[in-house]
Amino acid sequence: MVTSRIAKLASELEKLYRDRSAEMLFHGWHHISFVAKKAVSFAEEFDVDKELIEAAALTHDLNYIVESNSEPEAGKDLRAKYLSEAGFLPGEIAEIDALVMEEHTSTRHAHISDSAKALNDADTLFKALPITPILFAGHYITENHTDIRKLASKVVGEQKPLMEQDIYFYTKAAKTKYSDWAIVNLKLWENVMAALDDNDVEEMLLIARTLKVI
Repeated sequence: MVTSRIAKLASELEKLYRDRSAEMLFHGWHHISFVAKKAVSFAEEFDVDKELIEAAALTHDLNYIVESNSEPEAGKDLRAKYLSEAGFLPGEIAEIDALVMEEHTSTRHAHISDSAKALNDADTLFKALPITPILFAGHYITENHTDIRKLASKVVGEQKPLMEQDIYFYTKAAKTKYSDWAIVNLKLWENVMAALDDNDVEEMLLIARTLKVI
């Protein structure tokens, strides 16, 4: 059941993201709404506060509104603003902010809280969807002013250790249904890195960039 606070928060954030849709090509409302729905779904496995998890999901990427290619800390003040306006109390805002920090891909570990597990699996799933590298990888590159080599290195560097530790996903639901997608996605990005080390591929990409094909 959607609470009045979540309804107000989602409404205001949807307006914000729609106004910035030309810039937020990867971390836009399509991503936020997907993560919020999945986080609540994954949270069914645990005895946790689903309202706070959904609030964290709705606000977890506000740092990208503040500054492209930034870390969650950059969104702290903006998160507090929208959460406060939606009716969340200071203690709840602090808890939500801590949850956003805890589930961050580059720093998460085997012993994060159940709430962070639900949120993380939703956020990670978006990256592991078979459609994401096809439809959204180029948008990530554009939004964050990076390139395919840096993106491939980031994906493999962050996600391979998590796969090896068996914490790519935490919840039973995500592991059971989506692990095969995650394995294939990681292998794809490993192959991208290998392809970029081929001189002929690099020359082909240089020609494509010169011709403004990519």
